[in-house]
Amino acid sequence: QVQLVESGGGLVQAGDSLRLSCAASGRTFSSYVMGWFRRVPGNEREFVAAISWSGGRIYYGDSVKGRFTISRDNVKNTVYLQMSSLKPEDAAVYHCAAKRSARVGTNAAAYDYWGQGTQVTVSS
Repeated sequence: QVQLVESGGGLVQAGDSLRLSCAASGRTFSSYVMGWFRRVPGNEREFVAAISWSGGRIYYGDSVKGRFTISRDNVKNTVYLQMSSLKPEDAAVYHCAAKRSARVGTNAAAYDYWGQGTQVTVSS
């Protein structure tokens, strides 16, 4: 069992940067693929980024490529999402997720554990 707690959300202006953190419980954090997804009310969950257990494989959603960076610290049991050049359309609830399988995936259905989410609001 893995518990995930996101933090770092808030209200920023367009063009600003923000760093989200996701702290995970459990001794096997380093063996999980970690991902970030976001959801706007009324819309489907959107893939943002994912990272393999070693950090050697990383994927980004098309809408955030070049602006967002995912990273992880397996000693601190934490995964991060550095967001830069934020746009109003980035506003959403951001969730981190953990996946037992070693394959890095972009499909939310493949993830086993989810955090409650942190709200990001971007004003224009």
